[in-house]
Amino acid sequence: MASAHSPALDLRRLAQKVVVMLSLGVACACLLYFVAGRYEAAVGEKAPVLLLKTAVQERNSTAEQRAEAEMISSGREWTASRRLPHALIVGVKKGGTRALLEFLRLHPDIRALGSEPHFFDRHYGRGLNWYRSMMPKALDGQIVMEKTPRYFVTPETPARIHAMSRDVKLIVVVRDPITRAISDYTQIVSKTPGVPSFESLTFKNQTTGQIDFLWSPLYIGLYARHLERWLAYFPLSQIHFVHGERLISDPAGELGRVQDFLGLQRIITDKHFYFNKTKGFPCLKKPEGSSKPHCLGKTKGRTHVRVHPEVIQKLREFYHPHNLKFYQMAGMDFGWQ
Repeated sequence: MASAHSPALDLRRLAQKVVVMLSLGVACACLLYFVAGRYEAAVGEKAPVLLLKTAVQERNSTAEQRAEAEMISSGREWTASRRLPHALIVGVKKGGTRALLEFLRLHPDIRALGSEPHFFDRHYGRGLNWYRSMMPKALDGQIVMEKTPRYFVTPETPARIHAMSRDVKLIVVVRDPITRAISDYTQIVSKTPGVPSFESLTFKNQTTGQIDFLWSPLYIGLYARHLERWLAYFPLSQIHFVHGERLISDPAGELGRVQDFLGLQRIITDKHFYFNKTKGFPCLKKPEGSSKPHCLGKTKGRTHVRVHPEVIQKLREFYHPHNLKFYQMAGMDFGWQ
């Protein structure tokens, strides 16, 4: 005799099956949610690195950008930050500041801004946060620096730089003031045709032979006058003078002394340089990441305008006492005749 099925019993069994199926569904959903969450977290941790690498690959291959790319690829970018400079090349114009900066950028512990920010002489009103934002990213232990040659002759800059940091290290590239003045004038003529002759601009009155020392190319060469302002804020031990002529004849020697002054290992040596006879200037031997030697721009090593020998002699007589005072203040004889 077939057994009779109770409708109530069937409903109970169906309800049990539904509950079991719902429980399994919830368990599967939880498992999927957990796995998906772990995956998203893992991807999220890697995504910034991938984005940064992609951004760097899209940038131009400049020295600053290559250094930043290296930090990113090695994972060190996360500890790099933009900081105010530890060292400044403050002068002088046409003394060799561009060459010095380019040579120093070979050092792995130096991060240097390529352009001249002119913060302390022209853009001081923008504030230190703006100035910091201009600096390249650097790791702890790396020296941040920039160069603006006009700082050395601008009266306000020593006090402003001291207000930023009383421990900053200052570098001044100096050169025979007469050669420097002629180089300065040569650059002016190349940019502004029709400028009066060097001889006519040198004198207030050619009859009396009175020198117009306030003419910018001559005024910059009054190194002792400018140095006095800096020594009112910084001890001489924080100021390093680079011999401009030796920077050309012995770049490795001058770079070695700069590295010592900055407290860095002497990594830049004579193996990094060769002398370009055409330009009459040292060049870098195949910088890292390049297959070709690197010389400074075509304006470096440019032929100077010819100046009458009598004018040169009068300038020597004018600068002689100023040079002697500068030698005494700097504690170094530069040998300019």
